[in-house]
Amino acid sequence: MFNTFLFKRIDNSPLVIFRIFLGILISLECYGAILTGWVRRTMIEPAFTFSFIGFEWLQPLPGSGMYIYFFIMGTLGVFIALGYKYRLSIISFTLLWTAVYLMQKTSYNNHYYLLALISLIMCFFPANRAYSLDARAKPQIRNESMYSYVKWIIVLQLFIVYTYAALAKLYADWLDFSFVGILMQSKAHYWLIGDLLQEYWVHKFISVMGIFFDLLIVPALLWKPSRKIAFAFAIFFHLFNSVVFQIGIFPYLALAFTVFFFEPETIRRIFFKKKPIPEPSKLIIPKYRNLFLVGFGIYFTVQLILPVRHHFIKDDVLWTEEGHRLSWRMMLRSRSGVISFKVVNNDNGNIINVNLNDYLSKKQKGRVAAYPDFIWQFAQRLKKKYSKDGADISVYVNSRVRVNGSKLKPFIDPEVDLGAERWDHFKHHIWILPSKETKAK
Repeated sequence: MFNTFLFKRIDNSPLVIFRIFLGILISLECYGAILTGWVRRTMIEPAFTFSFIGFEWLQPLPGSGMYIYFFIMGTLGVFIALGYKYRLSIISFTLLWTAVYLMQKTSYNNHYYLLALISLIMCFFPANRAYSLDARAKPQIRNESMYSYVKWIIVLQLFIVYTYAALAKLYADWLDFSFVGILMQSKAHYWLIGDLLQEYWVHKFISVMGIFFDLLIVPALLWKPSRKIAFAFAIFFHLFNSVVFQIGIFPYLALAFTVFFFEPETIRRIFFKKKPIPEPSKLIIPKYRNLFLVGFGIYFTVQLILPVRHHFIKDDVLWTEEGHRLSWRMMLRSRSGVISFKVVNNDNGNIINVNLNDYLSKKQKGRVAAYPDFIWQFAQRLKKKYSKDGADISVYVNSRVRVNGSKLKPFIDPEVDLGAERWDHFKHHIWILPSKETKAK
C-alpha cells in the first residue's frame, strides 16, 4: 500500500501547469526587482549587505552586476515556463536564487525561502515531459504521467508551512488582536480600505481567520466536499494579502500550488484540453526507491525540526529572535530600537563613538537597532576595520528595543565586548538581556 501511495502513476497535468506558473512568477519577481528599484536599494546602494551568518563571503557583484544577475534569473524563469533546457534552467535558478537569498537579509521575506525550497524540489521533478520545448525537441522524453509522490511532496511541504504558521500565531499579542492593529496602522493611507483596516472588528476578523485559514486550508483542499469552498477562501485570502501587505509573488505562488489538490483530470480539462489521457500502467517501483526514501526522510526531518528549534533555546523567541528565521513565523512581530556602538582601542585607551550613517543605509540602521544577529555582525565588521593595524579592539553596544509597541527595554549587555563573542545558531547568547515583561507565546 505504501508503494502504491507514492509510486502509482498519475496524470502529470498539475506538475506541467505548475512549472509554467512557477516560471512566470520567477520572471515577474526578478524583472520586477529591477524595475521597482529593489535591486538598486537592496544590493547596489548599500556599501555591504548583511548576509546570513556563515555566508559573509557572499556579497553583491560590483557596479551593475546585480542588474545582470537578476536579469539572468528572470530569463531562466522564462526558460522554465517554456520547458527549455528545463533541468539546466531550474538548477541554475535554484543556485542563483539561493545565493542571493543568503546574500542579504535586510529585506528578509519568508516567500524568498519558500521559493528556494520549491525550486530545489522542482530540480528533481520531470516537469518538462509535456508541453515543453524539451519534449518537442526530443519526443522520446514525452510522457503524460508522473509518480504520485510528486503531488504528495508538494502537499506535505505546504502542510508544514501553513501548520507552523498557524501555531506561531498562538501567542498573546496575536490572540488579543493588538499586533494586527499595529500591522494595520501603516495601511491607514490606503485608498478606499485604509479607514476600514483600522476598525477593531477587522483586526479580530483577521486574527481569527489567519489562524483558522493556516490551520485548515491544506486539509480542506484535500477533502473533495470542501475543496471548492476552500479554494474560494484561498483566492480571497491571498488576494487580500497581496493588496494589503504587498508581498510580491508569494500570494500567487500559494494559489499556483492549489493545482496539486484537484484531480489531475480536472486540471487537464481546464488547461490542456488536447492533452492525451495517460494509459493505465502497472505499478512499477523505480530503481531509485530506497535512495528516494532516504532523501525524502532527511529533507522533511529537517523541515520539521527547524521551525521548533527556538523551543530548545533559552528565553522567548519573540524577544531574542533566536530561532526565528526558517521557521514560518510570518508577520508576527514589530521591532524597533535605539542603539549606539563604541569602539575601544585597548592599547591606548582611545574611544570612537560610531556614526551609523557612515556605514549603513536607512533600512540597515533599522535592522541593526533591533535584531541581535545584525548587531553582532556589525560589531564584527567594526572590529575588523579598526584592528587592521594590529590594534587590540573591543566593541561595546548600548541598545534598547521595543517589540509590538511595548516600552523600550535594554536589549544588549553594555559590558560585553561583542567583538570577542562567537555566534551559535542553536544556542542562546548570554549578551542578549532577558525581558521578563515579554508576553508569553
